[in-house]
Amino acid sequence: MTKKEIFSENSIRPTDLVPGQLEAMRKDIDWLIGNKENFVDVHCPACNDRSSTKLFEKYHLNYVECEKCKTLYISPRPTPEILEKFYKKSENYSYWNKYIFPASENARKENLFVPRVDKVIKLCDKYNVDKKAILEIGAGFGTFCEVMQSTGRFSRVVGIEPTPDLAKTCRTKGIEIIEKPIEKVRFSENELFDVVVNFEVIEHLFSPNNFIVQCKRMLRKNGLLIVTCPNGQGFDIITLKEMSKTVDHEHLNYFNPESLKLLIEKTGFEVLEISTPGKLDAELVRNEILAGSFDVSGQPFLKRVLVDGWDSHGEKFQQFISTNLLSSNMWIIAQNKQEI
Repeated sequence: MTKKEIFSENSIRPTDLVPGQLEAMRKDIDWLIGNKENFVDVHCPACNDRSSTKLFEKYHLNYVECEKCKTLYISPRPTPEILEKFYKKSENYSYWNKYIFPASENARKENLFVPRVDKVIKLCDKYNVDKKAILEIGAGFGTFCEVMQSTGRFSRVVGIEPTPDLAKTCRTKGIEIIEKPIEKVRFSENELFDVVVNFEVIEHLFSPNNFIVQCKRMLRKNGLLIVTCPNGQGFDIITLKEMSKTVDHEHLNYFNPESLKLLIEKTGFEVLEISTPGKLDAELVRNEILAGSFDVSGQPFLKRVLVDGWDSHGEKFQQFISTNLLSSNMWIIAQNKQEI
């Protein structure tokens, strides 16, 4: 089996497990919407501008776009208290922990986490950052921490994971885990980290600004902050809109390269790199076309690239998307230049 065959949508979310996952997700959505009367309106999570335009509705949630920086976000949204309860009781996360993560771990490890760990180590070398202690916020199934720990490059590897089932899985892998929301975590000055990473976390949070400030408090001077999240201006999202699997009830914030840079820089970080190295955007849109849920009969270019000429154009088109900051998967690397 080739690497290209291993790394596909099916390899990271096995088709036979999707029905059970969707059922668990529906239960989570029902619980969340049952608390909708307690949701609150918010300003743009990137630039704090109050002017926005409603783009669409999904799962009875309003998705609006900031008129100033084009960040897509949910408003009104669940309060921090509702979110904390939601993640503690989530049946969807429990299902992923019990079925999908174990079934897809080898493919995820080889194609996502080993390259991710290699990239983090290379970034530390590139920017002359010490490799004494690294913190992952949102450790999930623990694969990143596990792979990083196996390299021996950091003396201390720590994960924060507030979801009980996932935190328990991390501990079985021998990972030092803190089972609390980041807002409730504190470290003393001599416990600070050289690197703080969070992969697909910031889009889940009520207040991304408070999150970035908290990350800063956990970093030593000149330490690296590494953030990945959906790009709200990425191909998958702007093409499929509410049909995109990335657009879901948990993702409250969909930054774009410029708006995330703005958010991170205003807390005293220096942004060093922004990239969108996604590999599945074209395939995700193609799958929706083939399933009959996205009509491209009036879009001859997409039909030619993603359907008729897929074998010859698909890979090159994905490369174009990724290298031009158009992938819906975004990385941003920043350095802590100021003291809190």
